[in-house]
Amino acid sequence: MVLPFRHVPAFQDDDMTLFVFPRYWKNKNMEEARSRFKSVCVFCGSSVGKRDCYRDAALELGQELVKRKLDLVYGGGSVGLMGIVSQEVHNGGGHVLGIIPKTLMCKEITGETIGEVRAVSNMHQRKAEMARHSDCFIALPGGYGTLEELLEVITWAQLGIHDKPVGLLNVDGYYNSLLTFIDKAVDDGFIMPLQRHIIVSASNANDLVQKLEDYVPMHDGVVAKARWEAEQVELNACLHSETQSEQVEERNIDLDRAQDSANSHMSSGA
Repeated sequence: MVLPFRHVPAFQDDDMTLFVFPRYWKNKNMEEARSRFKSVCVFCGSSVGKRDCYRDAALELGQELVKRKLDLVYGGGSVGLMGIVSQEVHNGGGHVLGIIPKTLMCKEITGETIGEVRAVSNMHQRKAEMARHSDCFIALPGGYGTLEELLEVITWAQLGIHDKPVGLLNVDGYYNSLLTFIDKAVDDGFIMPLQRHIIVSASNANDLVQKLEDYVPMHDGVVAKARWEAEQVELNACLHSETQSEQVEERNIDLDRAQDSANSHMSSGA
């Protein structure tokens, strides 16, 4: 016998929603934010700055990446804002990939490394690898290095080398002067108005990541992107070859030193 259906009114409060069938519940707090990205490259300072708002912003960004299940790609350091955002993502269970030139390892890594750290030959290779492993870019407050990394990926977007969104986390107006400069460059004819929209900005992590999610590329960079990727493959092959040559040369120097030392001992014994 089929029992007649009896409507059960829906009940809703701030935390729970009871659907028409009372055995089905939906907890709003268990809903997870979804992202079209897999990994985010974060540029930021190797210093924490003088104001607590910068540290808080790095923590907030790390938490936002964890909430959206996004991997972090960054400069590989364990100090400053780099260390804060990477530790927060790592503690939240996210994958962290740090890419750092060998010459900076002693300066920017203190104590234990965070997540996976890859050493590269130079700054150019660092930026290329960070870009290759990322789906979008975010700049926290930082200094010369942060600006250099940020402006390079903006230029790559302008040239059509990539179509990945670029965001400024404009903490308490930190990047207001930079945005004013860019607007001035547009007004004076050095940047095309359409290219002004390569950059998005927001004062908090949630709004910024959402703007990156909603970003629509302003141009078709398929041809330039393919050419750039081919050049990067060739460059990385050259850098790998150079690294192997350097390693062979270092081994030969060590062997020569060992031989000289052995000859010296033999002469002394004689």
